[in-house]
Amino acid sequence: MREDLAYWIGFSKTSGIGPIRLRKLLDHFGDIRSAWEASRNELMASGLNKRSVSMLIKQRDTLDLESELKQIESKSVKLITWDDPNYPSLLLNIHNPPFLLYVRGELLPKDELALGVVGTRSASVYGKETTRQFVEGLAASGITIVSGLAVGIDTQAHKTTLDVGGRTIAVLGSGIDVIYPRRNKKLAHRIMENGAVISEFPLGTPPESQNFPQRNRIISGLSLGVLMVEGKKTSGAGITVRYALEQGREVFAVPGNISNPKTEGPNAFIQQGAKLITCIGDILEELNLSMVVQHTETKTIIPDTPTEALIVKHLNREPIHIDQLGIKTNLSPADISGALVMMELKGYVRHVGGMNYIIAR
Repeated sequence: MREDLAYWIGFSKTSGIGPIRLRKLLDHFGDIRSAWEASRNELMASGLNKRSVSMLIKQRDTLDLESELKQIESKSVKLITWDDPNYPSLLLNIHNPPFLLYVRGELLPKDELALGVVGTRSASVYGKETTRQFVEGLAASGITIVSGLAVGIDTQAHKTTLDVGGRTIAVLGSGIDVIYPRRNKKLAHRIMENGAVISEFPLGTPPESQNFPQRNRIISGLSLGVLMVEGKKTSGAGITVRYALEQGREVFAVPGNISNPKTEGPNAFIQQGAKLITCIGDILEELNLSMVVQHTETKTIIPDTPTEALIVKHLNREPIHIDQLGIKTNLSPADISGALVMMELKGYVRHVGGMNYIIAR
């Protein structure tokens, strides 16, 4: 009922009432309205501490629930509660699922086939290209990609999914009307059209640091498994991985240079039992999805000229400068430059800045 939604909003705006305490209230009072309207003595009898009771009564006396509900409806925000049949079943089964999800876009049943993709904000070229490589195949295979809209690996994961026509879900550590970082506002709107942007935080909530660990448990909770590309073990991405382990999700990690701080997290989690992956088949097999989704194989490059064939031999996922290519191939600058332009147009290579190139397939 619409009226019941207003009470869920009220609890979501009450400091000190999280999923565990609300579950106790519902178990004690039987329904959301009775819990919201209970007297101080009844609330104390339910097991809430004095501080939580005082915060709830204060919020109840000052909050205009109808006004809050109208504001949400005016912004085309959907509300999904624990007892809503559209609540994601994977998320519902974690230890402390959010009791109210604010959603812009659509959550669909097929989003149950989801993978969380996380990593550092200061992603390297290798990290971004590896993310692109894996996400292209996974998204094209029908797997929904879940991430946190942050700069770096998150942004790469969302953009790549959209570019191949896949579905992606962004989980915010702020109110759903407070897109963070601001530079990703356009990206967030693209996601709303091809997936969903969701948050457990009320409208207007700023992106405060304490919100992000809570956000990270939702990323893993929505997913069958989590892929970590780059990041420190103690980073936000590392926190998401630890939540995934607690929730019984599969954890995948891309191995990296042992001297690179950005790959500290994936390498450490591999040591602790995370699945080392080198292709999307590793992920699909581990999740028993090989026969469920249509696996799209990456096409092999067939060079069209001897010059292209020579250049391809010296390209991989690590950036190489055009001058270095000249030394390795013994080709003239004009020949290399011309060939790279044509190869980029064909989708064989990708320019990653500063006259550096990588293989694109």
